[in-house]
Amino acid sequence: MVKVGIIGSTGYAGNELVRLLLGHKDVEIVWYGSRSYIDKKYSQVYQNMFKLVDDVCKDDNMEELASQVDVIFTATPQGLCASLVNDDILSKVKIIDLSADFRLKDVKVYEEWYKLEHAAPQYIDEAVYGLCELNREKIKNTRILANPGCYTTCSILSIYPLVKEGLIKPQSIIIDAKSGTSGAGRGAKVANLYCEVNESIKAYGVGTHRHTPEIEEQLSYAAGEDVKLIFTPHLVPMNRGILVTAYADLKDGVTDEMIRAAYEKHYANEYFIRLLDKDVCPETRWVEGSNFVDINYKIEPRTGRVIIMGAIDNLVKGAAGQAVQNMNIMFGFDEKEGLMGAPMFP
Repeated sequence: MVKVGIIGSTGYAGNELVRLLLGHKDVEIVWYGSRSYIDKKYSQVYQNMFKLVDDVCKDDNMEELASQVDVIFTATPQGLCASLVNDDILSKVKIIDLSADFRLKDVKVYEEWYKLEHAAPQYIDEAVYGLCELNREKIKNTRILANPGCYTTCSILSIYPLVKEGLIKPQSIIIDAKSGTSGAGRGAKVANLYCEVNESIKAYGVGTHRHTPEIEEQLSYAAGEDVKLIFTPHLVPMNRGILVTAYADLKDGVTDEMIRAAYEKHYANEYFIRLLDKDVCPETRWVEGSNFVDINYKIEPRTGRVIIMGAIDNLVKGAAGQAVQNMNIMFGFDEKEGLMGAPMFP
């Protein structure tokens, strides 16, 4: 059994990690970390865990935790993981960080977009970007993994094959994305109160959202050139889900068959990516609670553009599910272990 510790277990992503790992046959959770609920029973914080988890919440002492477990998940705000990690800890344990601390390879870009001084830049080059379908081989041997963001997971996976195969003009990409309110975390914020969110939809982080450089960096690797794009997220009044609708100019001569072939080339053997039948548009309700990514596209012949669509559950494939998938790869487990639950509906 692989022993697991979770720092930030009482946030939404942390609770989702607990839910998924409880169903993993090769895992034992031995540390439920939480700054806000130290010594309180976990099942009192999340009543859905009553009779499932008897443990009390502990602190975020990564030094002590590293001596007790094989892998640490840090489902914490930006900056915390980088402030805690050191050589001694990494000599004992693997770390899967769900924050942005090690996603971006340029520390100056991280500090510009996150308005934080990076506390551990010496580990940036070593960290592997944990987009499982693209970096599987690198993930296998890393000791520090940067779990991708939710918007970025959906955006990159939806667009990647067309960039990689040179079918679209990378500089023309525009991404319109919508997320449920759990993507903003569990902390109390006026902007996320029921009356502020219900019966409304709004754009936010316009031109400034922190997932922008992450998407650009990964698509730049695919394109072989520096990609700059427009990314605009929106908040919608639902609990879970991300829907991405992206637009790009097609290169001359690109056909529907070429686009379909690109997706099949890259994703035919990827269990968690579902390329939908022609004219079926992804919907968040059909991926809720699952680790699936639903993808489709449509060519708009009047303008020579392609419309690319993707849907995920932001807390599963966009956070905890992808983290578990990464752990499975790192420890040589079946990649689907703990993640075989069907999407929930209604």
